[in-house]
Amino acid sequence: MKLNISKPLIVFDLETTGLDLVNDRIIQISYIKIYPDGKEERNNIYVNPGKTIPQDVTTLTGISNDDIKYSPSFKDIASQLSENFRNCDFAGFNSNHFDIPMLAEEFLRAGIDFDFSRCRLIDAQTIFHKMERRNLAAAYKFYCGRKMEDDFNAHRADQDTEATYRILMGELDKYNPETQEDPEKHLPNNMDVLADFSKLNDNVDFAGRIVWKEQADKNGNIIRQEVFNFGKYKGQPVSDVLKRDPGYFSWILNGDFTYNTKQVLTRIRLKDLSK
Repeated sequence: MKLNISKPLIVFDLETTGLDLVNDRIIQISYIKIYPDGKEERNNIYVNPGKTIPQDVTTLTGISNDDIKYSPSFKDIASQLSENFRNCDFAGFNSNHFDIPMLAEEFLRAGIDFDFSRCRLIDAQTIFHKMERRNLAAAYKFYCGRKMEDDFNAHRADQDTEATYRILMGELDKYNPETQEDPEKHLPNNMDVLADFSKLNDNVDFAGRIVWKEQADKNGNIIRQEVFNFGKYKGQPVSDVLKRDPGYFSWILNGDFTYNTKQVLTRIRLKDLSK
């Protein structure tokens, strides 16, 4: 099945030094850029994280400190990546939970404000878990009819990216409304629908420090507002808190929060100041 896309789709995967969005870094990024006309471009980049790769990560990925010794830093490639990713949607496996937030942090650390909120984010793992609830290897066997270990080396970004692409195509084939008999398992080949189906929560920022919540405003009207999801102001509208306690904004900006959380908070504050 050919993807039904109106703008390029980036199918990608990352390998990193760990799972901490604040302290860990990317060591490999691989992506396939699929154009509306069906053209495909592939790229696989090893990245020097500027820190030692833990032994357990090397054991898992096969990527050692010697492998990336002379590789560019993310800052070195950030501008070109940003240009390549401009006006694209994104797809990955567990990407909405980890890869997109990590990539957003790396861009911000490099001084590039790449706005993922303008992109449709499609997570093949979320689609899979909602439909079948298994892992990557099981997804590959289920949708592609083969054992992943027969076709790929696991835990390498370029290998997992290829597998993810095939899984996404297999999902669209299996849940095609024209051929899928079970109406509860219909999934149109539409990027808006896939992005909405991939959503896990109502997070405003990737870390979930700020979330969307329906609450009554001062006039009693039910509106969707950004509210804090942690700390002493949990459940309270961000705009109200920042007006009542301006110092809380500075505390978060100077605290151990992700760049993305600080970016989202700043956008909310600037939006309120412009009213």
